[in-house]
This record gives sequence, C-alpha cells and structure tokens, in this order.
Amino acid sequence: MSGSKPDILWSPHHPDRYVICDSELGLYRIGPVGSAETKAGTLPLSEETAATLLAINSDTPYMKCVAWYPKHEPECLLAVGQANGRVVLTSLGQSHNSTCKELVGKEFVPKHARQCNTLAWNPVDSNLLAAGLDKHRADFSVLIWDISSKFSPEASVAAEKIRLSSVDLDSSSVVTKPLYELGQNDACLSLCWLLRDPKLLLAGMHRNLAIFDLRNTSQKTFVNTKAIQGVTVDPHFHDRVASFFEGQVAIWDLRKFEKPVLTLTEQPKPLTKVAWCPTRTGLLATLTRDSNIIRLYDMQHTPTPIGDETEPTIIERSVQPCESQIGSFAWHPSSQNRMVVVSAANRVMTDFTVFERISLAWSSTTSLMWACGRHLYDCVEDGAEGVESVIEKDIATKMRQRAQSRYGHDTVQVWRNHLLAGGNDPQLKSLWSDLFYILYECEKCAEDMELKLQGNKQSVVYSGIKNIVKTSSGTTESRRCWSGSDRQTDVSRYQSEERSLALRLCGWISRGPDIDVEPFLRSLEQEREWERAAAVALFNLDIRRAIQILNKGATAEKGDLNLNVVAMALSGYTDEKTSLWREMCSSLRLQLKNPYLCVMFAFLTSEPGAYDGVLYESSVAVRDRVAFACMFLSDAQLPRYIDKLTNEMKDAGNLEGILLTGLTKDGVDLMESYVDRTGDVQTASFCMLKGSPGEVLKDPRVQCWIENYRNLLDAWRFWHKRAEFDIHRGKLDPSSKPLAQVFVSCNFCGKSISYSCSAMPHQGRGFSQYGVSGSPTKSKVTSCPGCRKPLPRCALCLMNMGTPVSNCPGAGKSDEKVDLTRENKLAQFNNWFTWCHNCRHGGHAGHMLSWFRDHTECPVSACTCKCMQLDTTGNLVPSDSS
Repeated sequence: MSGSKPDILWSPHHPDRYVICDSELGLYRIGPVGSAETKAGTLPLSEETAATLLAINSDTPYMKCVAWYPKHEPECLLAVGQANGRVVLTSLGQSHNSTCKELVGKEFVPKHARQCNTLAWNPVDSNLLAAGLDKHRADFSVLIWDISSKFSPEASVAAEKIRLSSVDLDSSSVVTKPLYELGQNDACLSLCWLLRDPKLLLAGMHRNLAIFDLRNTSQKTFVNTKAIQGVTVDPHFHDRVASFFEGQVAIWDLRKFEKPVLTLTEQPKPLTKVAWCPTRTGLLATLTRDSNIIRLYDMQHTPTPIGDETEPTIIERSVQPCESQIGSFAWHPSSQNRMVVVSAANRVMTDFTVFERISLAWSSTTSLMWACGRHLYDCVEDGAEGVESVIEKDIATKMRQRAQSRYGHDTVQVWRNHLLAGGNDPQLKSLWSDLFYILYECEKCAEDMELKLQGNKQSVVYSGIKNIVKTSSGTTESRRCWSGSDRQTDVSRYQSEERSLALRLCGWISRGPDIDVEPFLRSLEQEREWERAAAVALFNLDIRRAIQILNKGATAEKGDLNLNVVAMALSGYTDEKTSLWREMCSSLRLQLKNPYLCVMFAFLTSEPGAYDGVLYESSVAVRDRVAFACMFLSDAQLPRYIDKLTNEMKDAGNLEGILLTGLTKDGVDLMESYVDRTGDVQTASFCMLKGSPGEVLKDPRVQCWIENYRNLLDAWRFWHKRAEFDIHRGKLDPSSKPLAQVFVSCNFCGKSISYSCSAMPHQGRGFSQYGVSGSPTKSKVTSCPGCRKPLPRCALCLMNMGTPVSNCPGAGKSDEKVDLTRENKLAQFNNWFTWCHNCRHGGHAGHMLSWFRDHTECPVSACTCKCMQLDTTGNLVPSDSS
C-alpha cells in the first residue's frame, strides 16, 4: 500500500499461507524451522517457525485495501481497492482454471474517481463484493459489485468507461454498473457483512454506523457515533460488533443498537486496527499507532446488560510480540490464540502465540487441575515415587480421614480420640491424654463436696500446671530411703496438695492420700514401654523395681537384650561421688540411644537440685519431665522451670504443652502456633471446645478455627458430619446454638404455627382439641392454633398439612417406616411442610420426594412446573452418606 503501513491477510483456506500488502502483494508460506518446505530463502518468524516467499504481485499500484476471496475456487483470488476508486481482481501466480482466468484482471469502476477505503466479500454469496469509497456529492459511497456480471455495451456507459480508463482495456474486463448503490452523499470508512444474515451490510459512514438491508435498500438502521472505523463482527457472537475512533473502542450489541454496551478507553495515540480472535470467544485485540504492544480485552464472561446504565466488566492485558514498532497483525484462522505481526518498516515478521491466563483449581480432596485455553489438565503424577506418602502426610487428607472416623466426638473416653486419628501421632496422643486427665480431675473436683472453694479448684484444673504450681503452698521437704533398702538418699523430695494434683494431671498417680505409681508402671509395661517404666520407677526411688522392669523387657517377646546390660549397670549404683561407677556412667550415658535410659543415669549422677540432664532432655515426654520437676524442684525452682518450658512449647506449637497451659489464653496461643505450623484446624476446634466457654470459646481465633473446619466439612460434602459437629458444639457451648431462622407461618394470621402450638397450653386449652393427644402416630395439628383456619392440603394425599405421614405413596422403603417409630413425630422430615417457590404447590416432604423419584413435573393437575429441577443442590449427594 503506497505510502502506508503494511497489512496482513491470512488465507481463508490454507492455514499455512498469508499475504503481506504494502506497495506490492507478497504470498508467504509458514512452516516449522528446518522442514523441507522452508529451507531455501526462509525468513525466521520465531524459534519454531519460518516463512518462505512463494509469489509477488506488483501489477496493482496505488493499493489502499485488499480482501481475500472467501471460497476455495478460484484459489488465491484477491480484490484490490485503489486510490482512484477502482477495484481490481488479481491473483498471486497460482495455476489458473477457466473460472479464475475470467475473473483475474477484471475491474470495477465507479462513476466518479475517489479513494477506495475498504472492501468486504459476502461470506455466503461470494459473487458480491462491497466497496466503501470517499464522499462525492453526486454519487454513492457504498457500491456492491457482482463479480460475475458482464460489461453492458451501452454507448454512454462505454464512453464513461473509456474516459475513466487511463489505458486501453478489453471491454469485457471492465464493469461500471454496480448491483447496489448505497449511502448517497456520504463517505464510507469501513464495511463488514453481518454473519447472522448475509443480506445485511454494516457500514461505518461519516458520522454514523448504518445497517443496510439489500432486500430494501431505501431504508437503513443507523446510530450516530464517531466510532465508525474498523467495524468487525465477533465470529462467535454474531450480534456483537466492535468499532473504533481515535483512541476509543466501542462494543455494540445489534439487538440494542441505540448506544454501545461498552467503551474501551485506549492510549492517547490513535488506533490503527482492532480484530476479534477467531479461535477464542470474546477476545479482542487492538493496536495503536507507533506502538510495539498489542492490547487484549477478554470479554469471555461479559454478562448481557440488564439496565441502561449497566456496563459489562472485562479483563485487560497487554502483549509484546516484538521489540520494533508494529505495522499490523492478523489472527491465525485456526491455530488457537496465534497471530503474525509485521513491523512498520522492513517487513520484519513475527509468529506469536498469546498464552491464556492459567486457571488453577485445587480441590478439597487434594486433586489439582488447571486450564489453559481449551485444554484441561489433571495434574496427577502416576507411578511417581513418594507421591502417595506425600498425599498421606498432607493435613487436608488427614483431617478428611479423621472426620470419617468421627475423630474428636468421643466425649466419654476422651483419650481414645488419638486412636480415631490413627494412633500414630505422639503429639495427638499426649494432647488427648492430657485433656482426659484434665476433664477427669474437673469432674472429680465438682463431685467432691468436701473440698473447699470447689469452683476455684475446678477453674485451677482448667488453667493447667503452670497456674497450679504458682498457687502451691504448704510444701514439705523430705528425704526418703531407696525402696527395699535402709540406705537414705541425699535427694530431697517435695510434696504439696498442688504438686499431687500436677502429678495426677501428668498421669503418674491416681487420686488418694498416698503417692502410688504402681498402676502407672503396670500400664506402661502393658504398652511395652520398658525404658519409660524403668525411669519412672527410678524417679520414685525404687531402683529394684526399675531393674526388674528392665529384665522383664529383655526377656519379653521381641525384647531388647541390651536392657539386661543396662540393668546390670544400674545394680552397681553407689552414691560415692568419687567412685569409678559414677565417673563411667557420667561419660558413657550420652551414647545410649534411648532418652529414658540416658536420663536414668543422669539422675543418678547429678548433684542434688541440679537435674538439667533430666529436665532439658527434649526427647523425654513433657509430662514426665514436669512430673519429675514437681517431685524434685523446690518452690523457687519449679515455677521458673515451668514458665520456661511453657514458653518453649508455645513457640514450637507443641501440643504436649497443653498440660502446662491448660485451656486458657496461653493454651489458645499455643494452639495458634500449632495451627500456623500444621494447618490442623480440626484438632484445634475439638480441643478448644473442651475448655470453659466463657474464657476460651469467645476468642476470635477459636471461632475462626471452628468456622474454617465447618467450611471444610461442607467443601468435602460431609454435611452429615458437619451437622454432627454442630450438635457436638452445641452441647459443649450452648451459646453457639443458632436461633430459629425459618418457621412456617399461617396464610391468614401470619403467626408461626410451631410457636403457636407450643403456646397453646398457656391459653388454657389442651392439645387434645386439635387431635394431638393419644399415640404419637395419630397426632395431628391440621389447623392454625392461632386463628383456627385450616392448613393447606398436601397435593398428593389431599390431607391437611400437619397430618403425620403414615406411608409415602410409591415409596414403601423400610427406613421410611422405621422413621415413624421415632420420637417427636411432628418433627420428622417426612411430615415437614414443603412447597415450590415457583408454583407454590407442595405437601408433605415425604410425599414430594416419593413423587419426584418417578416424575419431573408438579403433581398438581395442569401445572407444568418442574419443581425439583429448579433446586441446583437437589442433585448433590453427600460424600458421607451411607
């Protein structure tokens, strides 16, 4: 195109061919780099593709616009609009058949010479070619030519043809009589045929957009606007049209042509081209002058405007195909989101693909999917090593499995909840054991009427060992002999009521006046925790019992024979500080792999009051270290150690620290660290529900965990589990019970029927007057207790609502019959009032469900409403249903 920027046209039939138009026409074929077709004389377009020049046509000077013939035959036929208004049919060196020979070289000449601005082939009737010309006061600006028409040999027309022609032409190759003439005394800057009707032509005239109907050319539909350039129809939505003016793009809906549905404000520089993507719905590309950026507008999810002031929302993004300024671009007709751009100078071409935004979806059941364009990918690593173990360790998978096993719902034997969680997490085992002892002690404190300050005592137990030891008073110090020996130790032991309570919370002793650890030792032996049992026995100054436990562990099935060696080393204990035994045990104890064996020798070789080797052995359970501290640390040392250990547990989010913090604010802080580290809102919710409602459950963090866990259950479609959790929560926290949100009201008086029923005895009348007395299966309330008006009738059984369902028509299932034996018959689901919000027909819930198992339409005669299909959740099935 002489003196203008180049343009690109893709072939409508060959996905690998396109034409570059500037001062001449160049036909290119695109292919992969290195292929046989693109070896010689190729132009690189990208890392994967290159273009080969096939033909050049320089026979049509002064080109202003070009349009490619839409049909397969003749192949590669182009219409060229020139500066003098002529339209010339040409080809690009293809093998000509008889049809092509007749058309190539044919000219269509207007009456008055002026510039041809735009061309458009009719996509259905391909013989029709529309041309848009500049304004002439005595001529039309939109001419529709029939390329198959012959020249009319009239003298006047022939003379005009000779006058307009600058060279001698064959009389059969010039056509001067258009088939249609439109747009008198106006200018046409852009044209496009409407895809919804091949007889409609949309033209961007001087000051308006006009729709011409070839069946009635005397009338037109138009709208005044400045956005008249580059009119183009969305190939995926035939009623949507885009046009532009300077820096603005207007989006039109032909069904509502009064004004644009959307106006896109561009950069200050004027636009040069807009084009809809042919492979992607609602994607519009725009190019501004002297720019190397193409701006994209995604109207994929644009809603239809409801009100006059409603504008749809779009997603805007920019892409940069190349570094140089872009002269023009063209979408590939079949490859998804692919385009070729040509630079404003030197014909540098680039093959570019616009990548879609990736939509990532991570389901609540650990499935990962992502979408890119038309492709949907399920990201599952089949056969990869370690994938199953990674999924098993994911906290969402763990919580889902635990929810199915009713984890956290055992309120009687609280310690069993760790077994419901799998029984392989030591922190959960410690947590639920701690909660078991805390709740047990609270229960005993409430039952024990002889204890003073009963309420304070119970709250102290809830507050954990940290607060218990701070209130310790009346501590007595004693020195005991080794059990079974008259030799007195130099170890001081401390006792008080609060320390005994702490030992009970640690699980070492049970309630009673004496400190008896024998039941605890026997339970450890049953669990085959030989080393721990031996350490506890030694800490209670029973070295003979510790040796006996070690020997028993060595001789047990699959026992460790090395325990006999440890027992032998223990039997040589002496309290002489300079003995060889003490020296060797001090140096070799750290080589023992089991932490309990290590702390046993640390205790025996420590100086009185200096037990850091025991207290700070992190591999030893917190409950055992705390119990040891309560026995052997003084009133000055114990609170400092407990405070330090509590802070460590809170920072680490270690659930064993609940024993220290209790169900208090410190416990919430510790649980917050645990949730931040693991994401286990399930354990946090159940644990905090065990606390005092006034102190713990009102904390916003606790409420957040509970609500997130409820949302998780809903996301997994565990609706029954979530209902069980809400019931469990309501028992432990009565304030969480929701108020009644829905009630059935009378059509006449508007009062709640259920509320009125419950209030009737207060009015001096018994329920027997309404047929409520007697057996539950015969109870009924068929009229409003407030105004005595009858309740609506069921559309199926024709009995008044409130009558219990004795049998559901068409159902006959055993579980529905069993439901009739439950308590509170008026509240069972089969008897619920149910109705369609669309047609207002309804009846007993059981009857309606039975009807819609076999039918789709409403049971009321002459009503065609498909009630059940209106509920989008009606087809969902709970994942936890049996």
